[in-house]
Order: sequence, then structure tokens, then C-alpha cells
Amino acid sequence: MGHARKSTAIAVAADDMELVRRAQAREAGAFRVIMQRHNQRLYRIARGVVRNDGEAEDIVQEAYVRAFTHLGSFRGEAALSTWLSRIVINEALGRLRARRRREQAMAPLRPAIEAHVIPFPLNPASDDPERTMAQRQILQLVEKATDNLPDIYRAVFVARVIEGLSMEETAEVLGIRPETVKTRLHRARVLVRKDLDEQIGPVLLDAFPFAGRRCERLTSAVMRRLGFSD
Repeated sequence: MGHARKSTAIAVAADDMELVRRAQAREAGAFRVIMQRHNQRLYRIARGVVRNDGEAEDIVQEAYVRAFTHLGSFRGEAALSTWLSRIVINEALGRLRARRRREQAMAPLRPAIEAHVIPFPLNPASDDPERTMAQRQILQLVEKATDNLPDIYRAVFVARVIEGLSMEETAEVLGIRPETVKTRLHRARVLVRKDLDEQIGPVLLDAFPFAGRRCERLTSAVMRRLGFSD
């Protein structure tokens, strides 16, 4: 089993380096493959930090442009997915800090406004209206519970539970120790469970999707910024 995992990791690393080499040679197909492979993970991570669909897309786009202009710094010491995730996290946290500074500066000038939850895109429309409505209601509760988590817990929760990164990957992406990931994840689960248990009980849904037109729109936008035409 361990030998199989090691062989898989070696194959992934080799594939990452080949894709990076092709992208450095300005091969349009390589850029598209990289984005299509990582769009969903990076979007989910960004969305988990900033809690805003549109801003999450902007963050992923900026992260790609930054990564693609600094491909020479990718040495393959970590997986390409981890390297890209770290760039997205840094961009998202920077946006969050900037947003808070703006909010603090504007606070004396405007009355407090009620917070609201920005809905995530749902799965493709179902032909069962009642099921679609139930899914929408459950998603709203899950989104609200996730959005209500303190920042340090939300980032870990999204990375581990929503995106499915390993303990080690999460620690590397967030720049913290695996023990810290474990502690924060436990606390995040307690808080989310407290928010959800009385209303819906255990929930297993594919939240935070990123596919179809949204995926292609972001990929096309980055390709245009890199000078490629569709």
C-alpha cells in the first residue's frame, strides 16, 4: 500500500513538472489543463476565506496570473496543487485584511447593516421541485454555519472538510502545524454541529461546487489575460 502511494506521488510530481515545463513554453493547452484540474479546489478555498462568490473568483484569477508569471519558482518540492493553494490562501487573506481595514475606516461614517449570507451556486436543476427546494434550504443552513465560523477555524474547516485536503496538506497550505490543524478542525466541527444539529442533523451534500460555465468563465478570463484567444 505504501509503495503504491509513493509510486502515485512520484507520477503526480512528474506530471506536475511536465505541465509546468509546457506552460513555461507558453503552450496554451498546459495552462488550460492546470486550471481545469485545480479550479474547484482553489475556488472552494478562496470562498471559504472571503465568504463571497464573486470575490472568490477574482482571487483565484489573480492567483493564477501570479502563479503563471512566476512558474520558474516552482521546483516541485510540493505538489502543484499545494503550491497553487498557498498562493490562493495568501491572496484571500490579503483581501480579507484589506476589507477589514476599509470597514473599520468606514464604520464611523455609516450605520451598521445587517449581515447577509451570499448563496452558493446549486447543483444542476432537478426535475423534482420539492427536492430542489429542500436542498436549497439545507445548503443555506450549511453555508451560514460555515460562514459564521471564526476565520482561523473556517479556513481549516473548508480545506479539510469541504475540499478534503489531508492534515499535512492543510498545514502546509495554511502555514501552521498539523497539531494546530487538528485542534482547529475539532473546534470548527463542534461549532458547525451546534449550529446544525437542531435544524437538520447530519448533512452530506456536495456544497461549494465549481463546474460548468463558472469553471469555463474563469479559465477563459485567465487565458485572455495571458494573451491567448479562445
